[in-house]
Amino acid sequence: MAESMDDILHPGDNEGEDSGFPHAPDGWTREVAVVRAREEGLAPSDDLWEAVRALQEYFSKNEPNLHIRELHDALDEKFHQKGGIKFLYKLLPGGPVAQGCRIAGLHPPPGTNDPSFGSVQ
Repeated sequence: MAESMDDILHPGDNEGEDSGFPHAPDGWTREVAVVRAREEGLAPSDDLWEAVRALQEYFSKNEPNLHIRELHDALDEKFHQKGGIKFLYKLLPGGPVAQGCRIAGLHPPPGTNDPSFGSVQ
């Protein structure tokens, strides 16, 4: 039986706590993401969930042809009003794509994790 008028008008939209993440990969839950974020030293926040949603949506629309540069540019544009990629690096200091993908339950695109990138050896 429907709990509210919203349930009647939009059946299935409110299934489970993760209904705010329509592009989440199978098996991903917000609870697991909270644990992962805390393991990475991050405090879950509205901004973090917005970044997770953005990553999940981008992946759902562009997989399997993901390119790190295009993803980086899309995130910069999506969060432009908040400071773009600089804002995301403050939010996700381990890298908006690499760390963000771990929390979002996604496999980062090739080239995301390069230990020699930016180093002088």
